[in-house]
Amino acid sequence: MPSCDIFCTVIDNFGDIGTSWRLARQLAAEHGWHVRLWVDKLEAFAHLCPTIDPHAYKQQVGDIIVEQWSTDSDIKINIEAADIVIEAFGCNPPPAYIAAMAKRAAYQHAPVWINLEYLSNESWVADFHLKSSLHPRYPLLKTFFFPGLIAGSGGVLQERTLLASQRAFLSAPNARIAHCASLGIPPAAAQATLISLFSYENANLEALLSAWCNSATPITCIVPAGIISAAVACFFGMPKLTAGMVAARGHLTVYGIPFVEQDRYDLLLWICDLNFVRGEDSFVRAQLAQKPFVWQIYPQPDNAHYVKLEATLAAYAFALPDEARLALSSFWRKWNNTSAAPLALDWNHFWQPRNRFANHAINWAQTLAKLGDLAGNLAQFCESQLK
Repeated sequence: MPSCDIFCTVIDNFGDIGTSWRLARQLAAEHGWHVRLWVDKLEAFAHLCPTIDPHAYKQQVGDIIVEQWSTDSDIKINIEAADIVIEAFGCNPPPAYIAAMAKRAAYQHAPVWINLEYLSNESWVADFHLKSSLHPRYPLLKTFFFPGLIAGSGGVLQERTLLASQRAFLSAPNARIAHCASLGIPPAAAQATLISLFSYENANLEALLSAWCNSATPITCIVPAGIISAAVACFFGMPKLTAGMVAARGHLTVYGIPFVEQDRYDLLLWICDLNFVRGEDSFVRAQLAQKPFVWQIYPQPDNAHYVKLEATLAAYAFALPDEARLALSSFWRKWNNTSAAPLALDWNHFWQPRNRFANHAINWAQTLAKLGDLAGNLAQFCESQLK
């Protein structure tokens, strides 16, 4: 089986390492690859994988070897390049490693070099997916691999056992109430409209929480520890919102929970009626959860994210009936408004076609499955290049 080095830098938040860690585990477990994951900030990684030692330069977690590296300094040890090299999101392996790749190319098969790009659903993606460029100094080809939700892209990460695991979990008696209990949420609150809230800072949060307070029916909101926690606490006049804390106003009750590792976060997505997600990794997992969701895209200074948001809306909402599609599109756009002035969020209008959203979420997951799993697509391409 081939060896593989994955390089990841944690820019901010958890999207980069979340995707890299999930890919590493899947390539090892489902394709038998010998995977080494290079990460620059192990402190961030430890939030997703509590067994990580943030101070260790080299360690093994399950089948994966994890090594620490820095973009500010080169690798000081002699190193052999792997059969397959994946740089996550254009992070560029260190110069000494690229030199090792060139050295290997001189006497045996050059490593298959992949730049795993950010997920995008813009129309140009299909034209650039799997296209290569030659390194300016060495005889090395770098191939660009684009995750996406549209035909012609590399698809998204979805483990072979995911659907079976979800069915087994949800088929257990009182799965929702039992999982809520494990998070400190009582049965009565678990039977309300259950919403998870995982987002970046958002000028529209106060309007959303106010709408939920005035909802005609009870709403339970679960907030994993993160950027948004302080703003939620501020809304309730509290100094902070941490795991185990509860706040209530009107028909809204909010529960703070810890930041949980990936597998436990999936369970949260599965039991909720609606999930607010952000960035890339939780965005993909919300779709695979087959539940309605609201996406907050990573904001970019030049507002380039608006183009990506519209491309995703065009793909995801296309098959919804007109009324539901307009309600979803309007709400997503307002939730992604990056101006300082909040916009009026019409929660009742958005949530009215919730049954259509729920049916669409199930159908959409089946559409994604037809694209193939990203790890499988990537493994098939790389192994074909090694022959």
